[in-house]
Amino acid sequence: MNIFQKLMKSYFRLHFRVFGKYSYLGIEQIIRKASLVGDHTFYDSKDFPWVAELENNWQLIREELDEVLKDRDSIPNFLQISPDQKKIDAEAGKWKTFFFYGYGYRLDDNLKRCPNTARLLQEIPDLQTAFFSILAPGKHIPPHRGPYAGVLRYHLGLRVPEPNEKIKIRVGNDYRNWSEGKSLIFDDTYEHEVWNESDGVRVVLFVDFVRPLKGFPQRLNNRLIRMITNSPLVQDAVNNMEKFTEKKPTAA
Repeated sequence: MNIFQKLMKSYFRLHFRVFGKYSYLGIEQIIRKASLVGDHTFYDSKDFPWVAELENNWQLIREELDEVLKDRDSIPNFLQISPDQKKIDAEAGKWKTFFFYGYGYRLDDNLKRCPNTARLLQEIPDLQTAFFSILAPGKHIPPHRGPYAGVLRYHLGLRVPEPNEKIKIRVGNDYRNWSEGKSLIFDDTYEHEVWNESDGVRVVLFVDFVRPLKGFPQRLNNRLIRMITNSPLVQDAVNNMEKFTEKKPTAA
């Protein structure tokens, strides 16, 4: 890598970390107004027809998760995949991630280990990222916001210790609890935080998918998502994912 490439990489890293969310604010207003599902903190799962198939088959996903968890020590920490996120994952080892898709790239080795999960993920339109999100007891993810409103976030509860009141998420001023086999869909660009105050491990299937839009904003959104996918921050995360699989991640 020559000096010019290093300077450009540093520039884009700074842009996406510090200036990115502000430069997108005007565009995000356009995106929200064109949203086919409205602008909310949490969404009604019934507005997304593909959710029913995942909920109806959640135990198949859970069975594959249980196999993955047998070798839990080999599962990377979130911070190992995305070191720039140390603000929200300062407690090493308490948030682990088993990736299937990352920022538009697929991890074939992990998908082959979980064939039912892989099949069900194909039901989600415009999927961008998908992984098992594994939170250790006592883990708190502090308040933060996602980078861009052009995607929405989906969680399917797979392992939720009782009482589930101790395992919660706040999005904006609204709170929800996970339940096994049930879904949550929310806009992560509202400030949100997560608690696992139970004595057990909480696991959800974590998915980011493109927000349904109409007209020109849809084309604009697709272009911006491609730009974010090609940014140095995302490419670094993809390279980090590669370290934990035998094969290089491939474009989905």
